[in-house]
Amino acid sequence: MTLATAIPALIDRLPPARGTLEAGGSLADFIWFRCGGPADVLFRPADLDDLMDFLKNCPADVPVLPVGVGSNLLVRDGGVEGVVVRLPKTFAQVAVEPNNRVRAGAAAMGITVASAARDAGLGGMEFLRGIPGTVGGAVRMNAGAYGRETADILVECTVVHRDGRVETLPASALGYTYRHSELPEGAIVVEAVFKGVPADPKVVGAEMDRIASEREASQPLRSRTGGSTFKNPDGDKAWRLIDAAGCRGLTRGGAQVSEKHCNFLLNTGGATSADLEELGEEVRARVKETSGVDLHWEIQRIGRHQKTSVRKDEA
Repeated sequence: MTLATAIPALIDRLPPARGTLEAGGSLADFIWFRCGGPADVLFRPADLDDLMDFLKNCPADVPVLPVGVGSNLLVRDGGVEGVVVRLPKTFAQVAVEPNNRVRAGAAAMGITVASAARDAGLGGMEFLRGIPGTVGGAVRMNAGAYGRETADILVECTVVHRDGRVETLPASALGYTYRHSELPEGAIVVEAVFKGVPADPKVVGAEMDRIASEREASQPLRSRTGGSTFKNPDGDKAWRLIDAAGCRGLTRGGAQVSEKHCNFLLNTGGATSADLEELGEEVRARVKETSGVDLHWEIQRIGRHQKTSVRKDEA
């Protein structure tokens, strides 16, 4: 059975929803790399109850994967099997609560949380200004920057399990390590509570501005990219190893290692996800050869490889 005939068969097996269910829903429209195949089905739930009901009644053999804004994601060219869940703006509310806490929906952006904390006179969350992703993604991967990470500020998160159950988990249950959590298999983060410390809003704002300026100066923010490609190895920086291996500016098809910050891969126009992934693997091989260090992907790679593809520059 081909993918084209499989998509309608899948959507016909899914339970009804008040949100939208789109067969062959494009992910490249919002994934930062702006490339890659579609989801078999893209689901945007109307609200929490809609998400709960859908997951509870979704056939157990259908894969379900949450995706935020795709700022740290590479979707392979063959598309993503099953259902991709993208939480809409109804999951993006942010509210300041007593005891120096900020409650945020999983679809809220890091900068929105940092700004709300600043306005309330709370510090400790400034680093979220430098993370161009959603709260849900930050909780799942223990996102961090500028010497801080999500584990430092998370109090608890609320998830919906694959069977539709809702559960609130303390941060201690997530088993956080560097850019990794032990979030239960299939669980979708819908909300998180962070804790800050009292601080002068002007001081907090100044630190956020410093982070923004530093990112603008050192990272290719205005390009089609996916953020930091590889995790920093213990005691070193991935970009330094990549640069030392002679990979700055290296290309494959429409993909390029950024000349501005060589731990970033770029879609310079017309790149396939295969171009980007193969370029990343070439970088890993060269770093291994020159330094003996085995770089590990920080970008999450999901989906199926394209069985047959022809590069635009070979057509």
